[in-house]
Amino acid sequence: MSNVSGGRGRDRGRPDTERAAGARITQVETSPDTAPIIGPADRPEQVRSRCLPRLARHTVTLSDGHQVGVAVCGRGVPLVLVHGFSAEGMLYAQTLSRLVGIGFRVVAIDTAGHGGTLGLPTGGASMEEYALLLGRVLDELGIRRAILAGHSMGGRLVTELAAREPERAIAVILLDAIVGDTWDRMVNLFRVAPPLLAGIGAVLVLDSIRTVPLLRDPAQARKLGRLVVPVMAGHLRRPWRMAGPAVSIMRSRRSGWMLDRLAARAIPLVVIHGERDVAVPMATARDAARRGDGTLVTVEKAGHSWLLRDPRTLPAILDALVVSDVGEAIMDRVASDLGLSGRGYLGQATFDDLDAAYLDPGALILTLSPPPTPPDTLPRTSRPRYRWSVREPVREPIPDNVTRLRA
Repeated sequence: MSNVSGGRGRDRGRPDTERAAGARITQVETSPDTAPIIGPADRPEQVRSRCLPRLARHTVTLSDGHQVGVAVCGRGVPLVLVHGFSAEGMLYAQTLSRLVGIGFRVVAIDTAGHGGTLGLPTGGASMEEYALLLGRVLDELGIRRAILAGHSMGGRLVTELAAREPERAIAVILLDAIVGDTWDRMVNLFRVAPPLLAGIGAVLVLDSIRTVPLLRDPAQARKLGRLVVPVMAGHLRRPWRMAGPAVSIMRSRRSGWMLDRLAARAIPLVVIHGERDVAVPMATARDAARRGDGTLVTVEKAGHSWLLRDPRTLPAILDALVVSDVGEAIMDRVASDLGLSGRGYLGQATFDDLDAAYLDPGALILTLSPPPTPPDTLPRTSRPRYRWSVREPVREPIPDNVTRLRA
């Protein structure tokens, strides 16, 4: 597979000195904790870090004047995370900090009307417009290609972006995402009986309350509380901001074609879903994995917001998937993007090599990323709370006269 770079509007998206200097920056720190640091070959394999890397939060003004909130940290393969409805990127700070530890440059982007991002103009109430804004943000940050991950509504957005512009995606990770045939049927019911959507909202509120582990893990409850309180306060001050995203979900069209496009382009797909997610049923994940030819990961006894309840589980899942078929497919794509002959040579890659492969020269994201956290030699002591099971897709041999499309 040859190197693929660029996306729609790349020239427009190249950051210039004036725009980079005009970015408004607010530093936000996460709490210290224990996590591993395992990066490319220019880091010792056995290094451990006592404190998690700390994300930097910024408000960036795009060339069209739209203000967007982003949180960034780390060096490595770019991993872009898009949050769910009524959330924002910094809510996932604890998980993102741990993902830095396994070799990712993490970028959390607030969607329109959430966090530090302005709402869409009048008439832009559609999921397509939200996905297009996400693409413009990546252009202006100078990120040519990344692993695209999305939780709930964010999963729909990264799926649509990857389907429309497959050259942007190294891989797609769906986290309790609102895509798949089951979800599409639910949206049709919401249109006929809007009170059903209110019921789903009530379930999400209950799930959010249960997300804070007050009794089981008071320390984690305090950390998560410090992240949740500002988000809730923002909703109380400006509750009308949620109207646009809610209407967009109600008006969303069928998502099956997006998953079909991912499968046709052989984009590695990982579908991770809470076993006890009532708001977005487990059937949606099975649909997505089937149509997208993806790997299905079931998080046992987990609800919709499990990755907020325990920030250790998602990094542990991704670390374990390295030796799976989908992990090997992702590493093959990274090796190809680096110009290497196979994933066995990835140990020779450095952070600078990854930046050259995936970022524009002088990319704005380089200016926004905080300095790396110096490691120490303390061992990791924390374990993920949840257990999970993995189901790889059963792939039939491709006939000799059929060529599978690739990004």
